[in-house]
Amino acid sequence: MPVGSIRRDPALVEPAPGALGGWGSAMARRGRLVIALWLVLAAGAAALLPGLPGRLAPPSLEVPGSESAVAAAVIARGFPEQGTEQMVLAFTSATLRAAEPGYQRVMAAVLNAMAARRDVGALLPLPEVAGQHPGHAYVLTGVHGDERARQRNLPAQLATAQEAARQASAGAVSVTILGASRAFAQLAHTDMADLRAMETMTVPVAVLLLVLGLGAVGAALVPLLVGSAAILTAMGALALAGTYGHADSTMLTYTVTMTLGLGLDYSLLILLRYRQARAGGRSPGSAAGHAVATAGSTVTWCALAIMITSCALFLAGVPWAGSMALAGLLSALVTLSAALTLAPALLPRLDGLLAWGTLPWRRRDREPHEPAWVRGARHLMRHPVPYAAAAVAVLLLLALPALHLRTGLHYDRATLAGTDMGTGLERLEADKVASLTSLALPHPPGSGPVDTSALSAALRADPRVSVVSEFDNGRDLTLMLVADRSAPDSAAAVAFLRDVHERAARLLPAGQRVLAVGPATRLRDLTAGALDGLWRVLLVVLLASFALLLITFRSLLIPLKAVAMNLLCVCATFGLLTLAFQDPAKDVNALLPLIVFTIVFGLSMDYEVFLVHRVHEHYRRTGDNTAAVLHGLRHTARPITLAAAIMAVTFSGLMFTRRLDFQQGGFAVAVAIVLDATLIRMVLVPALMRLLGRHNWWLPGQRRRNASMAGTSRSYASSST
Repeated sequence: MPVGSIRRDPALVEPAPGALGGWGSAMARRGRLVIALWLVLAAGAAALLPGLPGRLAPPSLEVPGSESAVAAAVIARGFPEQGTEQMVLAFTSATLRAAEPGYQRVMAAVLNAMAARRDVGALLPLPEVAGQHPGHAYVLTGVHGDERARQRNLPAQLATAQEAARQASAGAVSVTILGASRAFAQLAHTDMADLRAMETMTVPVAVLLLVLGLGAVGAALVPLLVGSAAILTAMGALALAGTYGHADSTMLTYTVTMTLGLGLDYSLLILLRYRQARAGGRSPGSAAGHAVATAGSTVTWCALAIMITSCALFLAGVPWAGSMALAGLLSALVTLSAALTLAPALLPRLDGLLAWGTLPWRRRDREPHEPAWVRGARHLMRHPVPYAAAAVAVLLLLALPALHLRTGLHYDRATLAGTDMGTGLERLEADKVASLTSLALPHPPGSGPVDTSALSAALRADPRVSVVSEFDNGRDLTLMLVADRSAPDSAAAVAFLRDVHERAARLLPAGQRVLAVGPATRLRDLTAGALDGLWRVLLVVLLASFALLLITFRSLLIPLKAVAMNLLCVCATFGLLTLAFQDPAKDVNALLPLIVFTIVFGLSMDYEVFLVHRVHEHYRRTGDNTAAVLHGLRHTARPITLAAAIMAVTFSGLMFTRRLDFQQGGFAVAVAIVLDATLIRMVLVPALMRLLGRHNWWLPGQRRRNASMAGTSRSYASSST
């Protein structure tokens, strides 16, 4: 239909009922202005994208209040020259030995260049250890500044060291900087390339699913346009955040992934209601208002659920989790805005294209018939107990491997392979000086150095230890530097740290405080912080999910059942994750449970509302529980399946990145969505609702549940898609 004829159609300005309906009608009426504003917004965001990689920081590794954070602060005060973090300058040569004069001259040139930098502190050459490669040498380097400043200064520090080595040796000796911050900074550089590769693979599959699910090529245009605008806007917002605040590469990856999935899903729901209204005889403008009045309320509720579960991540007490919370909030806000403004503006103006490219079998399939899955749903209604028992048994069986789940944080060596950081890390570990730990031993001013002789002797006699050194600032702090032979991200390094603390308690003066900091302690504290915060996040997510569903449906059993099903789904997901990724050499990323619990609960509540609200609508009208459940399945199975398939494909794209934590996260969320949309939402929930009957809507203190249900959340009246 020509644009001009749409603008002259009086029905274009026909208001839809309710505030959202009026909003949708206004967006349709002012469609050209809305589209122009989104074009300007997208163009501005696109202009910021070229500088985005340079504005992104690596994810934060610090945990405020942890032992490593306190130790770093104590050392920075007591030994200012040691800085707030200690890294390692790693030298190597294939032709020169470290003891040769030429090699030493190169080291001196590099150390002089680094010492001239204001962000670099003390430079302490480490003694050669037994078995160390003769062409390797290491210097402990203190760097100044908070975590963001250190990350920002790292590229310039590396360039200074490498340029000095190149000029002094003509390439005979090379140098790099090693440390936990450097490792994660190197991983961050791979994220942009992986993100582009992921979109190249997932977007065509998502388009294919849209075309197949909607039955026409033209119908897929609106979700694609809305999703694209949302992604550009979200990335532009991150670029601004990176300029004036903090944005990290992990945040970017999850923001783009969630925005793509949610943008397609939300606009899909608006589109389905629009087509339904058009089929019922409404004009394009009126259908757009009706779509926002109905599906728009569902989309609003879904975005609210994502935002609430994302906010729970702020309670984890780990800065990295806060970044993920911001990613969820940004994704939900941007996609909600696009769905409620751009979608109703586009639909009337693309109305004539929605049927373009209709698939052949959809053109032929005009006779009403009952699909096979509907006959299966009728069978489920007649035999709910076997279906429910089978679904629970399958989910419990899938969850069993999670009993053996191991979590941890590791350097992603497969991604680091081939980089100077990866090669340097391999050399450092081969030379058995990979895990350097600083032990801060505060003492009263004027009391003299802490007597560390017994502890030093015990550590030097330990075959795991390669270096032991002691220092005192002459005032109030004794510092011990200990290097063990295990990799800093290994279980052996954590066990060694535990042994050091036990020995210190026995061999140091009574009551002596011992604080440790180093790559191993930072990774250990981040792992512990994430797992400790998980329980707070999980409790808040469970309570928030229960409260939202209780308010929406005014039922006690519906939210209880939903929370229990979501927990069962997450457990089954982690069981499959354990089978797919865990082996003797690999753990599941310790930060992953925080992501999976929040994302899965947010999305699962969406699907719960899609289904249960349709059931409740029909039950309120007829009082027939079995017919209501079947009605809900008939009208929500296709939207839930299509939306879940798109979301699963979007997250599964993370499995094609190089980073193991992204692969695990993409697998977990995709599997959880598939389990939720099939076994739980299409089998277990309907079967349980069939069995519970009128008790589905029971709430203590109300005698006539059916009558009270008439007051259920006005925003959802006739809104389920």
